[in-house]
Amino acid sequence: MENSKKKSTRKKDSKNYRLVIQEEKTYEEKFSLKLSRSNVFLIGTFISLIIISITTVIIFFTPVREYIPGYDTTKMRVQAINNLEKLDSLINQLSTNENYLESVFKTINGEEYKNIYTNESQRISVDLSELDMSLRAEDSILRKIVEREDKFNVIESETQKLNLEMSPPARGIIIDSFNSSAKHYGVDIVLKEQTPVKAIADGIVLLSEWTMDSGHTVIVYHRDQLTSVYKHNYLSKVKTGDYVKQGQVVALSGNTGELTSGPHLHFELWDSNGPINPEDFIIF
Repeated sequence: MENSKKKSTRKKDSKNYRLVIQEEKTYEEKFSLKLSRSNVFLIGTFISLIIISITTVIIFFTPVREYIPGYDTTKMRVQAINNLEKLDSLINQLSTNENYLESVFKTINGEEYKNIYTNESQRISVDLSELDMSLRAEDSILRKIVEREDKFNVIESETQKLNLEMSPPARGIIIDSFNSSAKHYGVDIVLKEQTPVKAIADGIVLLSEWTMDSGHTVIVYHRDQLTSVYKHNYLSKVKTGDYVKQGQVVALSGNTGELTSGPHLHFELWDSNGPINPEDFIIF
């Protein structure tokens, strides 16, 4: 029985078929093809491999793959590369700005400053041997006169001078006052976003940059070694090196930087000895 089944299976496998194409009316044979089960299987497999190969080539080597979910597009790759370049540039610029700010404040305080280009600490020094240290009688007399006149009114005259020269950067309510022990070296003035922030006096812009902590920051150097600082601005209206007049808009108030919790202006005032309380000299 088993032998007969095997024989019948072999006969079926060995049977040949003929595919014929004839003309309908005359029954004239136009094309014929001998087929068997093995031939049909081989031909089908061959055609399938060809289709798979062509599809693979189209997907990997033509833009068609961009329309298949899961594949990134050329535009996405270009944008990713551009974003990485911008991020690297921003990191370098941020580092340069932080070093520059540190150098500015150390210079104001008379400390060592770091050259941001050579990364070396430097200190400005003067060779006293080159100075004429000889005393004259006229110098001594003049010194005594000045000391007598200014003995009791040095602070008063300085305060009057500052009051006459400075105007408020903006009008508003102060929510956080000057407190040197808490390292809050200025005043916080509540302002609507994009309120004009003005220079308190004539001066030169030392810095007009964006920083991580303070957002858009402007620093202006005035006469008598006085420096004003404006932080957390929406944007700056001046550039480093610009000369500004008293009352000129230097920025628009905002809420930028990590060290802020709402729209306001953080304003600082520095002299040659360090930070001073702006409320002692300016009426807000």
